[in-house]
Amino acid sequence: MSSSSSAAAAVAQNPHRRQGGGSGLVPLAALIKEEARTERRAGGAGGSRISARDEDANAAGASASAGGAGEEEARWRRPLLRYGCAAQSKKGEDFFLLRTDCPRPSTSASSSAATPHPTFAVFAVLDGHNGNAAAIYTRDNLLNHVLSAMPRGLSREEWLHALPRALVAGLANADGISLFGCLPGQTSGTTATFVIIDGWTITVASVGDSRCILDAQGGAVSLLTVDHRLEENVEERERVTASGGEVGRLSVVGGAEIGPLRCWPGGLCLSRSIGDIDVGEFIVPVPYVKQVKLSNAGGRLIIASDGIWDALPSEAAAKCCRGLPAELAAKQVVKEALRTRGLKDDTTCIVVDIIPPGQTIRPPSPPKKMNKFKSLIFRKKAKDPSPKLTKQHSALGIVEEIFEEGSAMLSERLGNDSNGGRTSSSIFTCAICQVDLEPSEGISVHAGSIFSSSSKPWEGPFLCSDCRDKKDAMEGKRPSGVKVL
Repeated sequence: MSSSSSAAAAVAQNPHRRQGGGSGLVPLAALIKEEARTERRAGGAGGSRISARDEDANAAGASASAGGAGEEEARWRRPLLRYGCAAQSKKGEDFFLLRTDCPRPSTSASSSAATPHPTFAVFAVLDGHNGNAAAIYTRDNLLNHVLSAMPRGLSREEWLHALPRALVAGLANADGISLFGCLPGQTSGTTATFVIIDGWTITVASVGDSRCILDAQGGAVSLLTVDHRLEENVEERERVTASGGEVGRLSVVGGAEIGPLRCWPGGLCLSRSIGDIDVGEFIVPVPYVKQVKLSNAGGRLIIASDGIWDALPSEAAAKCCRGLPAELAAKQVVKEALRTRGLKDDTTCIVVDIIPPGQTIRPPSPPKKMNKFKSLIFRKKAKDPSPKLTKQHSALGIVEEIFEEGSAMLSERLGNDSNGGRTSSSIFTCAICQVDLEPSEGISVHAGSIFSSSSKPWEGPFLCSDCRDKKDAMEGKRPSGVKVL
């Protein structure tokens, strides 16, 4: 784990660098003192750890000077992002991604000239197992797979609407490539917690047991992911067994059973992952996806591997670093996890502060209110919210839930077009790998699916033969990686 601000800045400039556990932990008092000196030298700007463009603030500030509507517009300027990452290595299989300057695909000509700059940020934690090849491949390629699944010519709102489906296609594509020869001789797998921040909107896709939590203003802590551990997740156990898989503990001499619940064949304790070519078809890469919109009060994300969550509950992780800037907060979470449990696994933590415009440090959360206030902090999106109600919600710091889906069936995740969303730039393009198809080659995602609630084999999206083989394997019709000739 790095012990200086310069180390974190170097990682921010090189998102493919992995931090490991070289030196020992630095006393917290020394870290705070060093951070204070850094802030004074930087004049409060925070250096490269703050992601914002000066022209954004200047343009929005100019519009705000008119008062009235300008003040309301200023309330919703793009937030600043400040982040920190800390890690301790045990097996060398944790990896992470930090990017704040990802260009959004070209928007439609109808987009307003006042639309913020088309960039977004990506933060990810990949926790590999049985080797690190799948984690490295996912870190380096998953974003490209997601973007290739996005239609072109969308407005920002359309782009955000299409993002959950593109994340499903992107993870399925990454898994399919690793299974069909991109990583020959490799049997490794990885979890993935992949976070995209575009303005005040946060979209999280996850497979496995890495986790992302939101510590909203007001002190309420919310999970933005679901753990896919067979030991704790009853729904996933039922899915695996219903598909013909076997769930049980490791048997030793004498018939005794030890350890966590696992899926056989393979013995993986997770029900969803990327890679893992040697396990059964019941281990799928289809992610749980959640999309929320923060109020202009901002909030803090903590994204971490299970080395953190096996040691600290979500509330404890959020509480132990409140009041600290993001860089020190990430180090403090790792320090607290090691103090509680020791270094028994790779331990990686990313902290992202989403800061209201005009501030450089996230204000500390007030003491958490109970009952009535907590019930208001996380609310489903209203079908027809009035401007007045939206403004009141904003003042209270309410988090608006836009989308949530966790089905493991690709036919449900890729084929639900009831909302009229645009799914592909071409009807004859594979919805997963984006390869161009001849009209006679495409296979509907609905065709022959006994799990799909909508069996319409003539409707898209369409899949190529390789991706259809993978879909069939995930639905228990064919072993993973075995293709029909």
